[in-house]
Amino acid sequence: MRIGEVSARTGLSLRTIRYYEEVGLVPPSSRTRGGFRLYTEPDVERLDLVTRMKPLGFALDEMRELLALLTPPDPGTDGGGRTERDRRRLREFAEIAERRCAELREELCAAEAFTAALRDALADDRSHDTG
Repeated sequence: MRIGEVSARTGLSLRTIRYYEEVGLVPPSSRTRGGFRLYTEPDVERLDLVTRMKPLGFALDEMRELLALLTPPDPGTDGGGRTERDRRRLREFAEIAERRCAELREELCAAEAFTAALRDALADDRSHDTG
């Protein structure tokens, strides 16, 4: 599929998809003779992974490493499973992700409390307007 369809499916802008190609996160699988980028389902899945990593604050190098760790090996290769080092790195990344999720939940709670305070302030104003 072409980049426009990928953009529509993922909600990412064309610019963002091109940037992810430029930094080596998700290059297109091929190009047409005219040079148009062509993406496959696995490419779209990689873009979805990057989108899910982004709020967790992973650096580009970490994202590249995670994509490599999460991409299953080709069926025709000898690499049947992950090495111990790969499993250790995945555990480290999982711990970082869990810690960041907890931080994001705390931030969300604070934001929700502030939003509730704003609603209460508006409700107080309305009750004073009628009195």
